[in-house]
This record gives sequence, structure tokens and C-alpha cells, in this order.
Amino acid sequence: MREATQPSNVLTHHLTPSRRATKLSAEYPHRTRVHLRRIILTFRCVSEGGTVSSRILVVDDEVQIARVLRGYLEQAGFAVITAHDGREALRLARQEAPDLIILDLMLPEMDGLDVCRALRKESDVPIIMLTARVEETDRLIGLELGADDYVTKPFSPREVVARVRAVLRRAHDGADSAVEEVVQVGDLSLDVSRRALTVAGQRVELTPSEFEILRVMMRSPGRVFTRGQLLEAAQGEAYEGYERTIDTHIKNLRQKIERVPRRPEYLLTVHGVGYRLRDE
Repeated sequence: MREATQPSNVLTHHLTPSRRATKLSAEYPHRTRVHLRRIILTFRCVSEGGTVSSRILVVDDEVQIARVLRGYLEQAGFAVITAHDGREALRLARQEAPDLIILDLMLPEMDGLDVCRALRKESDVPIIMLTARVEETDRLIGLELGADDYVTKPFSPREVVARVRAVLRRAHDGADSAVEEVVQVGDLSLDVSRRALTVAGQRVELTPSEFEILRVMMRSPGRVFTRGQLLEAAQGEAYEGYERTIDTHIKNLRQKIERVPRRPEYLLTVHGVGYRLRDE
């Protein structure tokens, strides 16, 4: 007990978490710097009347970008771990079980698309892709693999923090809901409180964005939704220029719920407007 409470004067000092970790490591050489940073961030969060923060894995081979994002995210109250290549990212994702991953598309050892593909085979952790590519088709590849959002470089760190909060809010809203609700449309059954979808009795895994889109549409079958309305449901805000990402999410959903995705029975296109879910 004494070891956990003794360095309180350091935890409340004006030094940054990194400087505090350096000072604490001299007192407790058997603790790693990552462990000490986590202790500091937890103490700071609790001392400010909050709860232990969500953990974010930032993956970028440009050390300066990773450092800047880490600084802004920690300032916003998140705990952050970083990786600089794809293999390290995959290892840390499995080892640390982060609440969200910010994943650069272009990485050494193993690129971001392969990392995203591997993660989606074993986890539904929210993923925000970072990409310097300017072609829309390139930016949408990550979404097709199951990423929840993307940000193009150069970006505003504050925008990234806002996106992180929005994606985490979507992921947590359903999980924290105390109201049990099951929405049924044809063979589709969506258990909102458990964030579980079954199609003809078979469990189907959804990303957080896919879940939010389907939840909104299943609650109002027959209603026509614009891409902007579905984008707001998926991302918490309709970011200008991002509406076409909804087409990718709808394409992915059709692959998961339609018997013949090219001839959809549930997710129907309303040309010139958006999409609707078939009514009974």
C-alpha cells in the first residue's frame, strides 16, 4: 500500500506525464515507463473526479505525428499507447486490448490494411484510419475492411480527438444501455442492448458504424434516409465531403445480411436520395 500512495507529490506536480514517469522510474526501477505513465494518468483522472480513461492505440510510422496525437489525446483525458509498424500494432492490439485504434494506412513491416483485416477476424474494436492518399477509392478501402471512420492527412489533431470521442460514444451507448430492446424486420433481429444481430437465426458480426446505421434504419422501416442522415447516425456528425462513405458501409452490410447482395431485399437504394430498409 505504501508503494502505491507514497509518490503522491509527484503525481500532483506540474510536470507532464512523461517527465513524471522519468522521475518515478528512479524511485521504482522495477516498473516500466508505460506502467508508470498509466498509473499517473489514472491518478490524474480520478483526482479530477473522473473515471479511468479509455485506452487508445495510435499507430503511425512517423514518430512526430504519433507524438502529437498522443499529446492531444492525453490532454483530452485518454490513456495512449503507440506503435510504429504494422506487426507491433497487431501485437499491442492483442496484448493491450485498446478501446480504439488510430491506424495509419502506410506502415512498414505490415501495412494498415493488412492490420485492419487481421483485427477484424478476431475483434470489433473501433478503428479510425489515417491516410495521406487523396483518391476517394483509396480512402474507402479501409472502410470496406471494417474500419469505422477515416481522417486524411494533413489533419487537425483536435478533429481526430473529436472523431475518437464520437466513435467511442457510439460504441459505448449500446453497451451501456439499461433498456433491453430487440428490433425485428423479416429475418433480421437486432438486440440493441447486446449489440447483436442475427439473420435467420445466425449471428452476424457488425462494426460499430454498421450497427448504428442498421439500428436507425430498423427502427423506421420504409423511411427514406439521406446519406447525410445515415452519416450522422454512424459518426455522430455529418462531416462535409464524407457522405459517400455511407455507400461503402451499405455495401458491407449487404454482404452480411442479404442472400444475394447484388439484388438486395432489405437495404434498398432510393436513387438520388439515399437508402431505406424494406417495410413488412
